[in-house]
Amino acid sequence: MDKVRVMPYIIPEESFERYLFGARRKRLALCLLAMTVLTQFIVFKYFYPYASYIHGDSFAYLETAYDNLDINFYMVGYSRFLRLFSVFCGSDTGLVAFQYLFIQCSCLFFLFTLFYFYKPGRLVRIVLIGFIIINPLFLYLANLISSDAFFAAVSFIWLGLLIWIIHRPNTQILIWHTLVLFIAFSVRYNALIYPAISALAFLLSNQVTERKIVGIVASVLVCSIFVFYTGNRYKELTGVWQYSPFGGWQVANNAMYAYRYVDNTNRKPVPARFRDLDNMVRTHFDSTRDFTRYPNEAIKAGTFYMWSASLPLSKYKDIRFKDDTVASRLKKWATVAPIYADYGICIIKQYPWEYCKYFLLPNAIRYYAPPLEYLNSYNSGYSHVDSIAQRWFNYKTNNVYTRLRSPNVEVLYFYPILFGLTNTVLIVGIVCFTLLKGFKRSILFNKGLLLGTIIWSLNAVFTISSSSAALRFQSFFIVVTVVFTFLLIDYLWAVGKIEAKQSFPYKMGT
Repeated sequence: MDKVRVMPYIIPEESFERYLFGARRKRLALCLLAMTVLTQFIVFKYFYPYASYIHGDSFAYLETAYDNLDINFYMVGYSRFLRLFSVFCGSDTGLVAFQYLFIQCSCLFFLFTLFYFYKPGRLVRIVLIGFIIINPLFLYLANLISSDAFFAAVSFIWLGLLIWIIHRPNTQILIWHTLVLFIAFSVRYNALIYPAISALAFLLSNQVTERKIVGIVASVLVCSIFVFYTGNRYKELTGVWQYSPFGGWQVANNAMYAYRYVDNTNRKPVPARFRDLDNMVRTHFDSTRDFTRYPNEAIKAGTFYMWSASLPLSKYKDIRFKDDTVASRLKKWATVAPIYADYGICIIKQYPWEYCKYFLLPNAIRYYAPPLEYLNSYNSGYSHVDSIAQRWFNYKTNNVYTRLRSPNVEVLYFYPILFGLTNTVLIVGIVCFTLLKGFKRSILFNKGLLLGTIIWSLNAVFTISSSSAALRFQSFFIVVTVVFTFLLIDYLWAVGKIEAKQSFPYKMGT
């Protein structure tokens, strides 16, 4: 009987270094990939000579780095990186180049790790390498002064290390994993789910119980240190211990998207400490019922209520501090966050059906096909940047431009559709894999797929329930979903060929 390829049952004996560089054709292929990456970047920077900015987020990151702040409106990990990088290079082109190479190299490390352990077919390997190397999303993420590219790159390394922990753990990998997890945890709130995923990887790993415990404890410890340090700094600032003021604003924002659809006749009383805020919110809803005049009010499951200075959350904050002329913007913002968290939870508990219908469901749809958001156009549609960017990168003026006729980034328009289709195929593939008893087979891939499934599931729950879905937030998870979808298809195709060969041996040429 002819051999039909299927994913391996045993861990490869060949070293990872030899797997990558052992054969001359592989070294030539890697050189070709490097040349392709470099060529793309040069062409891209011709059309986009300046970095792109989110007007708000980007400048907050730069201000945090410039003032060397321990806490600010966003997580400080990316700002720490910006400050460190500025020691070696002060140009925005150098920063963008590093971010692009970082995300490409880290993603290839993750991809080649999967190839090394799971041995997918040649066609799948070519398709996935092409998807990673010729990927416009990475170029636009890297060109954005935001934590998105850096977080995605660190996350690819983290996930690649988890695959190594599962199949071939050692002390060096454990140390690297702990360090990388800490960095990811300091960069984005999405990493809140990472310690649980890391714990699963240690439980699935082939090592003694004591080493599993050490790995899990180390992961929890470094994240806890960051949480307690951050919380204590906020307590010094506001008098209340809190890890993330951002979370309080987010909860109130999410609740308001449901609350605006509650009729006044069905309105329930709120505790006395929320009454002034609640009256401001209801007055705002009553005065903005005409969506033709207030189109932003028609948007569902966004972040509009968090950031606009003319809306109730910001107004209430200003009223609370109207007699305090020395309080910083950060202190004002962080002080009201616990109130907003409690208020948002109160509204959600009072109107759970409206919350499911008007926030969770629309946000689930946004997660299925995340919008481009700030990746939709270069520099958020502006032709200038704030003074902090001009100072940080030593621009002669505060004007930036693109050599393309339109600032719109049309090349990314297909990504929401891609993620939506891939989500569907992945779910169907996992069902087929389960029906074929793939998780019970003694193959390496079942553990990797289980890890990928848990990552996909936890990210979906986290994003849909507590944050706003957008393409840049989901870039890491989009790539992971695409990669595991193709690996799953490859496995199902191989198993299908085996089943067909066993059922129809003569027709298969035996």
